[in-house]
This record gives sequence, structure tokens and C-alpha cells, in this order.
Amino acid sequence: MTLEAYFSSSSSVWDSIEWVFGIEDCGYAGWEISADGNYRLDRPDNMVRIRDVLESTGLGVTVHAPYADLNLASLNYPIYRESIRQICQCITHAADLTDRVTIHPGYMSPAGKLVPETVWRYQKEALAEIGACAADTGVLVCLENMIAIREFLCREPGELFGMTDGIEGIGVTLDIGHANTVGAVDAFLQDLSRVDHMHLHDNHGIHDEHLPLGDGTIDWPDVGRRVKEQYSGICVVEGRNLTEGAHSLAAFTRWFV
Repeated sequence: MTLEAYFSSSSSVWDSIEWVFGIEDCGYAGWEISADGNYRLDRPDNMVRIRDVLESTGLGVTVHAPYADLNLASLNYPIYRESIRQICQCITHAADLTDRVTIHPGYMSPAGKLVPETVWRYQKEALAEIGACAADTGVLVCLENMIAIREFLCREPGELFGMTDGIEGIGVTLDIGHANTVGAVDAFLQDLSRVDHMHLHDNHGIHDEHLPLGDGTIDWPDVGRRVKEQYSGICVVEGRNLTEGAHSLAAFTRWFV
């Protein structure tokens, strides 16, 4: 199986773009753009800066769609429609850069907890609409498993795979760090044939700490062995800074290559 290591840092979305050159200097093959802050793809000036960096490097690209204040399962219809609109807008712009976009599922608001069946149905209907946009633009949109906050949808393998199954244009991003917070790393790794994209970071099994690989409780030798036997594609290290990114890349090289 062929694996490529990319780097992403959602904590850097308000930073000047010069930091991105360090991704290649660290030895990563690509950059997953967190499309928020100074990196929203719907702003022409941002796209100019992003293209200039990409033309000056050999970095490949994937995109993580914005998620701040969005909810693809909202019962507030204007918020629901705006969330879908922003995701589809991101997909359309991302199609000029990549064929892979990760999105977050929605979550249950206090009102949503009263009608959970409706919340799950809204999420499924949102994915159908987003998937149609993705298929039209030649992009695979990958829904990501979430952390151990009970309001989030798609924390467990059955929820994630069940939500995405059979929807054109929709795939799965497996986040190993998120899976660790719900004690589901092993469960997710048992169905890697259904995984289209991957995020890597470490934690101690409780909070979403985004630590370098090897600094938490995840059994990376086991994860790396199973991933490289069953998965082929991009593994995005999600880090807080490039110093920690270099630490994670050394660990990735040891356990995944």
C-alpha cells in the first residue's frame, strides 16, 4: 500500500501564509488547507496567495471545509441552509485545487435532542445535497468521525459508515485521534476498506489534544502496521505547529512506511 504524509494546522488559519513553506521543508508531501480564516477559498485574495505558494513548492493539496458556527443537522432552517451553502461553495472552489475535501458532521442542539430522529434525517439529506455538488465538480467529500462529545453525530463506526453509505460523492475520513477519545480506534481499523482519507494526531483518550504522534496513548506501531496493510492514500498529520509536525513525521516514517 502507498501512503503519503500531508500536514495541516487549524490553529494557523489566521497566520500569514509564509508558514506553509515549512511544510515542504519538514519533508511532507502535501498540505491540507483548513479553509477558514485567511484560508477561506471563497475569497479571491486568499486563492491568489494559496496558488502562489503551491506554484513555488511541490506540495500536493487536500482541503478541510470550514466548520466554525455551521451545523449540517440544525433544526434552525436558515442556519441549516447556510451550512450546506458554505460547504458546497467550498467544494466548488476546492475543485480547482484537489479532488478530496473533508467535512464535519452536524451536532444536536438543545432543541435537536428532543427530536433526534429528525436531526439524523436532516444530516442525511444535507449529505445527499452536498454529495451531488461534489459529484458535479469531480470531488469526493469525506465525512469525518467526531470526538467524545455526545452532541456530535458520527462518533462511532456504525454511525459514520451508516450515514455515508450509498450517497454518491460522499466518502469517509477516519480521524485516529478522534477515534481514540471514544475508545474506537480498533473498531474503526477493522473496516479500513471503507476509508477514503485519514487524519492522524495523538491524545490521552479523553480530550482532543492534537498532540504529536507518540505523545499520547494511541498504539501507533499497531495502527501503522494495520493502516499500511489495508489503506492506500493520504494521511494528514493535524498538528499545532511545524516543530511538532516534524516530530510527528519522524514517527510516521517509523511506523507507517
